[in-house]
Amino acid sequence: MLKLKAYLATELPRINKTLDAEVAVLHPLVRPVAEHVLRAGGKRLRPLLTLLTARALGVEGGGLFRKSSGPDLYPLACSVELLHSATLLHDDILDGADLRRGLPAAHTVFGQTETVLAGDALLALANRIVARYGDARLTETIAEAIVQTATGEIVEIAHQRSTDHGHDTYIDIITGKTAWMLRASCELGALAAQAPDDAVQAAAGFGLNLGIAFQIVDDALDFAASSKDTGKPVGGDLREGKLTPPLIYYLETLAPQERDAFVTRFRQGTFDDAAVAEVSADLRARGCDAKTRELAASYLDKASSCLDALPDTSERRILRQSIDYVLNRGT
Repeated sequence: MLKLKAYLATELPRINKTLDAEVAVLHPLVRPVAEHVLRAGGKRLRPLLTLLTARALGVEGGGLFRKSSGPDLYPLACSVELLHSATLLHDDILDGADLRRGLPAAHTVFGQTETVLAGDALLALANRIVARYGDARLTETIAEAIVQTATGEIVEIAHQRSTDHGHDTYIDIITGKTAWMLRASCELGALAAQAPDDAVQAAAGFGLNLGIAFQIVDDALDFAASSKDTGKPVGGDLREGKLTPPLIYYLETLAPQERDAFVTRFRQGTFDDAAVAEVSADLRARGCDAKTRELAASYLDKASSCLDALPDTSERRILRQSIDYVLNRGT
């Protein structure tokens, strides 16, 4: 894990510098909103995955990106981070969130209309960055990530406060809204290395399954005893009416009358802070959060299998460490 953290520490200054440089070209009325969401920080996992995947597949020895010539890999690596930032701007409005990583959400500072349009500008900027490389496959990858992410959000909204769906629908939702961006990050790196098709698919599969597991663990952490690991209030998904695995498993443990009462309150959105705290504690006591992590582990096993198809390099070994990082978040 130290190698992963050390690698990120080494790359983070240049990643942030690239993000700042790309956002600096935006209109002066748009730029402050974009800078605000980027200033809130984040793990920068997406750019890191692009860099690691590209280098694992020999990007510095050939392909489009060479050490001494050819285009810079960093803007490509940062394109999905800009897409991610755009979704955060939009999500905070949809969720009515007042905070983003401890800072006021952008829409509370700049207004909803301005924030929506700034998010749109970031989406367009991400596309423009990728288009600069002149490879239609790269452009198609980022465009498909945008389509899948928006679709995942729409499907989630359609199922809000519903208890009539289960794991399959949940996986469809998070595959779109979270996992596809990690898939795109890895696929962009593989395409940049001009890797063979089987390696590109393996890299994409790694990112997709890592992303699914990342969101599942995030949903387990939503019911942690403390919000220190997520920076968000405990039980936020319960308040917002999002049926995630901890709640699906929790429903399965309830007696019929208890289940009916829970479903009624869930659909009506009548859980106050005390009720959320009570359900969260009961959910943990019944082991539903631990069972959720077991579900995440099954997708991380798939991610690990995908990595086996890539060359045995130091970067692949660091990518494998990201599997442990995802599984053990908050423990």
